[in-house]
Amino acid sequence: MPTFRSLLAVAAATLLAVPMARAQQYQKDTTKADTTATKPKTPALDFSGWLFGNYQYETDAASEKANGGSHANKFDIERAYLTFKMPAGKRMSVRITTDIQQGQTDQQAYQGWFVRLKYAYLQWDYALPDSNGFSALARFGMLHTVVIDHEEGFWPRWVSKTSLDRLSFFSSADLGAATQLTLPHKLGEIYGTITNGAGYQAPEANSFKDFALRLSLTPFGATDSYFKTFTISPWGYFGNNASSFVNDPTNPISSGLAKNRYGLFVGIKDRRAQLGAEWAEKKDDSDAGSEDALDQVVTTTTGKLYDGFAVLRPLEWGKNHGKVPSIGILARYDHFTPSNTSNGYQEFLVGGIFWDTTPKTSFSLDYQKTTPKGGLTGNPTELWYLHWQVLF
Repeated sequence: MPTFRSLLAVAAATLLAVPMARAQQYQKDTTKADTTATKPKTPALDFSGWLFGNYQYETDAASEKANGGSHANKFDIERAYLTFKMPAGKRMSVRITTDIQQGQTDQQAYQGWFVRLKYAYLQWDYALPDSNGFSALARFGMLHTVVIDHEEGFWPRWVSKTSLDRLSFFSSADLGAATQLTLPHKLGEIYGTITNGAGYQAPEANSFKDFALRLSLTPFGATDSYFKTFTISPWGYFGNNASSFVNDPTNPISSGLAKNRYGLFVGIKDRRAQLGAEWAEKKDDSDAGSEDALDQVVTTTTGKLYDGFAVLRPLEWGKNHGKVPSIGILARYDHFTPSNTSNGYQEFLVGGIFWDTTPKTSFSLDYQKTTPKGGLTGNPTELWYLHWQVLF
Protein backbone atom coordinates (compact mmCIF):
# COMPACT_ATOMS: atom_id res chain seq x y z
CA MET A 1 0.00 0.00 0.00
CA PRO A 2 1.48 3.40 -0.91
CA THR A 3 2.50 5.60 2.01
CA PHE A 4 1.35 9.17 2.51
CA ARG A 5 4.88 10.36 1.81
CA SER A 6 4.99 8.53 -1.52
CA LEU A 7 1.58 9.93 -2.48
CA LEU A 8 2.78 13.45 -1.61
CA ALA A 9 5.91 12.98 -3.73
CA VAL A 10 3.79 11.85 -6.69
CA ALA A 11 1.43 14.81 -6.21
CA ALA A 12 4.26 17.33 -6.09
CA ALA A 13 5.97 15.79 -9.10
CA THR A 14 2.67 15.83 -11.01
CA LEU A 15 2.13 19.50 -10.24
CA LEU A 16 5.60 20.35 -11.49
CA ALA A 17 5.05 18.29 -14.64
CA VAL A 18 1.95 20.28 -15.58
CA PRO A 19 3.98 23.27 -16.87
CA MET A 20 5.85 21.01 -19.29
CA ALA A 21 2.65 19.66 -20.78
CA ARG A 22 1.18 23.14 -20.90
CA ALA A 23 4.17 24.35 -22.91
CA GLN A 24 2.98 22.36 -25.91
CA GLN A 25 0.03 24.73 -26.23
CA TYR A 26 2.25 27.78 -26.62
CA GLN A 27 4.84 26.60 -29.14
CA LYS A 28 5.10 29.02 -32.03
CA ASP A 29 3.91 27.79 -35.45
CA THR A 30 7.04 28.17 -37.61
CA THR A 31 5.13 27.37 -40.81
CA LYS A 32 3.50 30.80 -40.77
CA ALA A 33 5.24 34.02 -41.55
CA ASP A 34 5.72 36.43 -38.68
CA THR A 35 4.06 39.63 -39.85
CA THR A 36 4.39 41.49 -36.56
CA ALA A 37 7.36 43.81 -36.40
CA THR A 38 7.82 44.85 -32.78
CA LYS A 39 10.21 47.49 -31.67
CA PRO A 40 12.61 46.27 -28.97
CA LYS A 41 11.77 47.71 -25.58
CA THR A 42 13.86 48.06 -22.49
CA PRO A 43 12.37 45.77 -19.80
CA ALA A 44 10.97 47.60 -16.79
CA LEU A 45 12.82 47.07 -13.53
CA ASP A 46 10.63 46.78 -10.44
CA PHE A 47 12.70 47.61 -7.34
CA SER A 48 11.44 47.50 -3.76
CA GLY A 49 12.85 47.05 -0.28
CA TRP A 50 12.04 46.15 3.31
CA LEU A 51 14.16 47.30 6.23
CA PHE A 52 13.52 46.51 9.89
CA GLY A 53 15.44 46.71 13.12
CA ASN A 54 15.10 47.27 16.86
CA TYR A 55 16.44 48.48 20.16
CA GLN A 56 16.44 45.62 22.67
CA TYR A 57 16.86 45.54 26.45
CA GLU A 58 17.43 42.14 28.08
CA THR A 59 16.10 41.68 31.62
CA ASP A 60 16.44 37.94 32.41
CA ALA A 61 18.66 36.76 35.26
CA ALA A 62 21.07 34.76 33.07
CA SER A 63 21.85 37.78 30.89
CA GLU A 64 22.28 40.02 33.91
CA LYS A 65 24.74 37.56 35.48
CA ALA A 66 26.70 37.19 32.24
CA ASN A 67 27.09 40.99 32.02
CA GLY A 68 28.38 41.60 35.53
CA GLY A 69 25.05 42.58 37.02
CA SER A 70 23.98 44.98 34.26
CA HIS A 71 21.39 44.47 31.56
CA ALA A 72 22.53 43.80 28.00
CA ASN A 73 21.05 46.21 25.45
CA LYS A 74 21.77 47.21 21.87
CA PHE A 75 20.53 48.75 18.66
CA ASP A 76 20.25 46.26 15.82
CA ILE A 77 19.34 45.98 12.16
CA GLU A 78 17.66 42.61 11.71
CA ARG A 79 17.17 42.54 7.95
CA ALA A 80 17.44 44.65 4.82
CA TYR A 81 15.71 42.96 1.91
CA LEU A 82 16.26 44.44 -1.56
CA THR A 83 14.06 42.96 -4.29
CA PHE A 84 14.60 43.28 -8.04
CA LYS A 85 11.98 42.04 -10.53
CA MET A 86 12.18 42.17 -14.30
CA PRO A 87 10.39 40.54 -17.25
CA ALA A 88 12.46 38.01 -19.18
CA GLY A 89 10.35 37.43 -22.28
CA LYS A 90 6.81 36.24 -22.92
CA ARG A 91 5.31 34.83 -19.73
CA MET A 92 8.75 34.86 -18.11
CA SER A 93 10.09 37.02 -15.27
CA VAL A 94 12.96 37.06 -12.80
CA ARG A 95 13.04 37.89 -9.09
CA ILE A 96 16.17 38.41 -7.00
CA THR A 97 15.93 39.32 -3.31
CA THR A 98 19.12 40.04 -1.39
CA ASP A 99 19.22 39.57 2.37
CA ILE A 100 21.62 41.95 4.13
CA GLN A 101 22.28 40.86 7.70
CA GLN A 102 24.79 40.95 10.50
CA GLY A 103 27.76 38.59 10.46
CA GLN A 104 29.53 37.14 13.48
CA THR A 105 28.28 38.67 16.72
CA ASP A 106 31.40 37.63 18.65
CA GLN A 107 33.26 40.92 19.18
CA GLN A 108 36.60 39.25 18.45
CA ALA A 109 35.35 37.89 15.14
CA TYR A 110 32.86 40.56 14.11
CA GLN A 111 32.71 40.76 10.33
CA GLY A 112 30.22 43.61 9.91
CA TRP A 113 27.38 43.04 7.46
CA PHE A 114 27.16 40.76 4.48
CA VAL A 115 24.86 40.19 1.51
CA ARG A 116 23.40 36.82 0.60
CA LEU A 117 20.59 35.64 -1.66
CA LYS A 118 17.18 34.98 -0.15
CA TYR A 119 15.26 34.46 -3.39
CA ALA A 120 16.59 34.12 -6.92
CA TYR A 121 14.30 32.42 -9.40
CA LEU A 122 12.90 32.35 -12.91
CA GLN A 123 9.10 32.46 -12.99
CA TRP A 124 7.02 31.10 -15.85
CA ASP A 125 3.34 32.07 -15.93
CA TYR A 126 2.26 29.04 -17.93
CA ALA A 127 -1.45 29.72 -17.47
CA LEU A 128 -2.59 33.35 -17.41
CA PRO A 129 -5.72 34.23 -15.38
CA ASP A 130 -8.92 33.14 -17.14
CA SER A 131 -12.42 34.55 -16.70
CA ASN A 132 -12.88 32.56 -13.47
CA GLY A 133 -9.55 33.67 -11.98
CA PHE A 134 -7.66 30.40 -12.47
CA SER A 135 -3.94 30.83 -13.18
CA ALA A 136 -0.74 28.85 -12.78
CA LEU A 137 2.97 29.50 -12.57
CA ALA A 138 6.23 27.64 -12.11
CA ARG A 139 9.46 28.76 -10.44
CA PHE A 140 13.01 27.49 -10.74
CA GLY A 141 15.85 28.55 -8.45
CA MET A 142 16.02 29.75 -4.86
CA LEU A 143 12.39 30.05 -3.88
CA HIS A 144 9.80 30.10 -1.08
CA THR A 145 9.30 26.90 0.86
CA VAL A 146 5.86 25.53 1.47
CA VAL A 147 4.29 27.59 4.28
CA ILE A 148 6.56 30.06 6.17
CA ASP A 149 6.14 32.90 3.66
CA HIS A 150 2.41 32.14 3.57
CA GLU A 151 2.14 32.62 7.35
CA GLU A 152 4.11 35.87 7.20
CA GLY A 153 1.11 37.32 5.38
CA PHE A 154 -0.82 37.01 8.66
CA TRP A 155 1.82 37.65 11.35
CA PRO A 156 4.22 40.69 11.31
CA ARG A 157 7.64 39.18 10.54
CA TRP A 158 9.41 42.40 11.59
CA VAL A 159 8.33 41.81 15.22
CA SER A 160 9.36 38.13 15.35
CA LYS A 161 9.84 35.12 13.08
CA THR A 162 6.89 32.79 12.59
CA SER A 163 6.84 29.76 14.87
CA LEU A 164 7.99 27.29 12.20
CA ASP A 165 10.88 29.57 11.23
CA ARG A 166 11.89 30.38 14.81
CA LEU A 167 11.96 26.69 15.77
CA SER A 168 13.79 25.62 12.57
CA PHE A 169 11.18 23.18 11.29
CA PHE A 170 12.71 23.99 7.90
CA SER A 171 14.17 26.98 6.10
CA SER A 172 12.02 29.79 4.71
CA ALA A 173 13.70 29.45 1.28
CA ASP A 174 15.51 26.68 -0.59
CA LEU A 175 16.87 25.71 -4.01
CA GLY A 176 14.57 23.73 -6.26
CA ALA A 177 11.43 23.95 -8.38
CA ALA A 178 7.87 24.92 -7.47
CA THR A 179 4.47 25.42 -8.98
CA GLN A 180 1.47 27.42 -7.79
CA LEU A 181 -2.11 27.01 -8.97
CA THR A 182 -4.52 29.82 -8.14
CA LEU A 183 -7.97 28.28 -7.81
CA PRO A 184 -10.95 29.79 -9.66
CA HIS A 185 -13.56 31.98 -7.98
CA LYS A 186 -11.05 33.10 -5.32
CA LEU A 187 -11.19 29.74 -3.58
CA GLY A 188 -7.48 29.70 -2.69
CA GLU A 189 -4.32 28.13 -4.09
CA ILE A 190 -2.17 25.01 -4.27
CA TYR A 191 1.59 25.32 -3.84
CA GLY A 192 4.05 22.45 -4.30
CA THR A 193 7.86 22.28 -4.16
CA ILE A 194 10.76 19.92 -4.77
CA THR A 195 13.90 21.26 -3.05
CA ASN A 196 17.38 20.28 -1.91
CA GLY A 197 16.27 20.36 1.71
CA ALA A 198 19.32 22.10 3.18
CA GLY A 199 17.83 25.61 3.02
CA TYR A 200 19.12 28.76 1.37
CA GLN A 201 21.99 29.18 3.85
CA ALA A 202 23.69 25.84 3.13
CA PRO A 203 24.75 23.86 0.03
CA GLU A 204 23.21 20.52 -0.90
CA ALA A 205 24.73 17.87 1.37
CA ASN A 206 23.29 14.60 0.05
CA SER A 207 21.44 12.97 -2.85
CA PHE A 208 17.96 13.29 -1.34
CA LYS A 209 15.25 15.79 -2.26
CA ASP A 210 12.40 17.13 -0.13
CA PHE A 211 8.78 17.20 -1.32
CA ALA A 212 6.19 19.62 0.06
CA LEU A 213 2.61 20.54 -0.70
CA ARG A 214 0.19 23.13 0.68
CA LEU A 215 -3.51 23.57 0.00
CA SER A 216 -4.90 26.96 1.06
CA LEU A 217 -8.68 27.28 0.89
CA THR A 218 -10.51 30.61 1.15
CA PRO A 219 -14.19 29.57 1.16
CA PHE A 220 -15.43 33.17 1.51
CA GLY A 221 -12.91 34.72 -0.88
CA ALA A 222 -15.58 35.95 -3.30
CA THR A 223 -17.51 37.83 -0.60
CA ASP A 224 -16.99 41.31 0.87
CA SER A 225 -17.34 40.18 4.48
CA TYR A 226 -14.75 40.18 7.26
CA PHE A 227 -14.18 36.48 6.54
CA LYS A 228 -13.10 37.18 2.95
CA THR A 229 -9.48 36.38 3.89
CA PHE A 230 -10.31 33.41 6.14
CA THR A 231 -7.82 30.71 5.11
CA ILE A 232 -7.48 27.02 5.95
CA SER A 233 -4.04 25.64 5.02
CA PRO A 234 -3.14 21.98 5.55
CA TRP A 235 0.44 21.25 4.49
CA GLY A 236 3.06 18.52 4.45
CA TYR A 237 6.85 18.49 4.05
CA PHE A 238 8.67 15.16 3.61
CA GLY A 239 12.35 14.50 3.06
CA ASN A 240 15.44 12.63 4.20
CA ASN A 241 18.82 13.22 5.78
CA ALA A 242 21.84 11.08 5.03
CA SER A 243 22.70 8.30 7.46
CA SER A 244 25.81 8.76 9.58
CA PHE A 245 26.93 5.44 8.09
CA VAL A 246 26.54 6.51 4.44
CA ASN A 247 30.31 6.25 3.87
CA ASP A 248 30.96 3.40 6.27
CA PRO A 249 33.62 1.14 4.67
CA THR A 250 32.15 -2.01 6.21
CA ASN A 251 28.40 -1.51 6.03
CA PRO A 252 27.47 1.66 4.13
CA ILE A 253 23.83 2.73 4.41
CA SER A 254 22.49 4.57 1.37
CA SER A 255 18.89 4.82 2.55
CA GLY A 256 17.90 8.11 4.15
CA LEU A 257 16.71 9.05 7.61
CA ALA A 258 13.19 10.46 7.56
CA LYS A 259 12.74 14.22 8.05
CA ASN A 260 8.99 14.79 7.99
CA ARG A 261 6.84 17.76 8.96
CA TYR A 262 3.14 18.44 8.57
CA GLY A 263 0.55 20.77 10.02
CA LEU A 264 -2.55 22.90 9.73
CA PHE A 265 -2.67 26.70 9.77
CA VAL A 266 -5.90 28.70 10.02
CA GLY A 267 -5.94 32.48 9.80
CA ILE A 268 -7.58 35.77 8.85
CA LYS A 269 -5.50 38.62 7.45
CA ASP A 270 -8.09 41.42 7.57
CA ARG A 271 -6.26 44.56 8.69
CA ARG A 272 -8.75 45.29 11.48
CA ALA A 273 -8.12 41.96 13.23
CA GLN A 274 -5.44 39.56 11.97
CA LEU A 275 -5.77 36.17 13.63
CA GLY A 276 -3.91 32.88 13.34
CA ALA A 277 -3.69 29.44 14.95
CA GLU A 278 -1.51 26.48 14.10
CA TRP A 279 -0.77 22.85 14.90
CA ALA A 280 2.37 21.20 13.52
CA GLU A 281 4.52 18.14 14.10
CA LYS A 282 8.05 17.18 13.12
CA LYS A 283 9.46 13.65 13.00
CA ASP A 284 13.20 13.13 12.70
CA ASP A 285 15.09 9.87 12.46
CA SER A 286 18.61 9.54 13.85
CA ASP A 287 20.92 6.55 13.87
CA ALA A 288 23.61 5.42 16.27
CA GLY A 289 25.78 2.39 16.85
CA SER A 290 28.92 1.03 15.24
CA GLU A 291 30.10 -0.41 11.94
CA ASP A 292 28.38 -3.66 12.84
CA ALA A 293 25.00 -3.65 11.09
CA LEU A 294 23.40 -5.46 14.01
CA ASP A 295 24.49 -2.67 16.35
CA GLN A 296 22.95 0.17 14.32
CA VAL A 297 19.76 1.60 15.79
CA VAL A 298 17.36 4.15 14.25
CA THR A 299 15.42 6.35 16.68
CA THR A 300 12.46 8.56 15.76
CA THR A 301 11.86 11.78 17.69
CA THR A 302 8.54 13.59 17.43
CA GLY A 303 8.14 17.28 18.26
CA LYS A 304 4.79 19.07 18.56
CA LEU A 305 3.91 22.74 18.16
CA TYR A 306 0.78 24.72 19.00
CA ASP A 307 0.60 28.46 18.54
CA GLY A 308 -1.86 31.29 18.18
CA PHE A 309 -1.72 35.06 17.68
CA ALA A 310 -3.80 38.20 17.25
CA VAL A 311 -2.93 41.58 15.69
CA LEU A 312 -5.75 44.03 16.41
CA ARG A 313 -6.43 47.62 15.32
CA PRO A 314 -9.49 48.65 17.42
CA LEU A 315 -9.48 52.22 16.12
CA GLU A 316 -10.25 50.89 12.65
CA TRP A 317 -13.29 48.83 13.64
CA GLY A 318 -15.50 51.77 12.74
CA LYS A 319 -15.40 54.13 9.77
CA ASN A 320 -11.64 54.59 9.88
CA HIS A 321 -10.89 51.16 8.35
CA GLY A 322 -7.50 51.22 6.60
CA LYS A 323 -6.60 54.75 7.65
CA VAL A 324 -3.25 55.72 9.17
CA PRO A 325 -1.80 56.69 11.55
CA SER A 326 -3.32 53.87 13.55
CA ILE A 327 -2.54 52.23 16.90
CA GLY A 328 -2.97 48.52 17.61
CA ILE A 329 -2.09 45.68 19.97
CA LEU A 330 -0.54 42.27 19.30
CA ALA A 331 -0.16 39.05 21.26
CA ARG A 332 1.19 35.56 20.56
CA TYR A 333 1.70 32.27 22.38
CA ASP A 334 3.83 29.29 21.21
CA HIS A 335 3.92 25.92 22.96
CA PHE A 336 6.61 23.57 21.65
CA THR A 337 7.49 20.08 22.87
CA PRO A 338 10.82 19.10 21.26
CA SER A 339 10.56 15.36 21.97
CA ASN A 340 7.84 12.86 22.75
CA THR A 341 10.28 10.97 24.97
CA SER A 342 10.22 13.61 27.73
CA ASN A 343 7.83 16.04 29.41
CA GLY A 344 9.93 19.11 28.69
CA TYR A 345 8.44 21.93 26.64
CA GLN A 346 9.08 25.57 25.75
CA GLU A 347 6.73 28.53 25.98
CA PHE A 348 7.22 31.68 23.92
CA LEU A 349 5.20 34.83 24.64
CA VAL A 350 4.92 38.08 22.70
CA GLY A 351 2.83 41.07 23.73
CA GLY A 352 2.91 44.71 22.75
CA ILE A 353 1.45 47.79 21.13
CA PHE A 354 2.30 49.14 17.68
CA TRP A 355 1.82 52.33 15.72
CA ASP A 356 1.40 52.51 11.94
CA THR A 357 2.76 56.01 11.39
CA THR A 358 2.36 55.88 7.59
CA PRO A 359 1.17 53.18 5.16
CA LYS A 360 4.80 52.01 4.91
CA THR A 361 6.30 52.62 8.36
CA SER A 362 5.48 51.08 11.74
CA PHE A 363 6.84 51.00 15.30
CA SER A 364 6.22 48.43 18.01
CA LEU A 365 6.95 48.37 21.75
CA ASP A 366 6.80 44.70 22.71
CA TYR A 367 7.84 42.17 25.33
CA GLN A 368 9.11 38.69 24.40
CA LYS A 369 9.83 35.85 26.79
CA THR A 370 11.05 32.27 26.20
CA THR A 371 10.67 29.83 29.11
CA PRO A 372 11.76 26.16 29.25
CA LYS A 373 9.45 24.10 31.45
CA GLY A 374 8.82 20.52 32.52
CA GLY A 375 12.49 19.72 32.91
CA LEU A 376 13.60 21.11 29.53
CA THR A 377 17.16 22.41 29.79
CA GLY A 378 18.10 26.02 29.08
CA ASN A 379 17.72 29.45 30.66
CA PRO A 380 14.68 31.69 30.31
CA THR A 381 15.14 34.77 28.12
CA GLU A 382 13.28 38.02 28.65
CA LEU A 383 13.57 41.04 26.36
CA TRP A 384 11.89 44.38 25.76
CA TYR A 385 11.98 45.64 22.19
CA LEU A 386 11.36 48.83 20.29
CA HIS A 387 10.86 47.43 16.77
CA TRP A 388 10.52 49.47 13.58
CA GLN A 389 10.04 48.74 9.90
CA VAL A 390 9.90 50.63 6.62
CA LEU A 391 8.80 49.49 3.17
CA PHE A 392 10.03 51.30 0.09
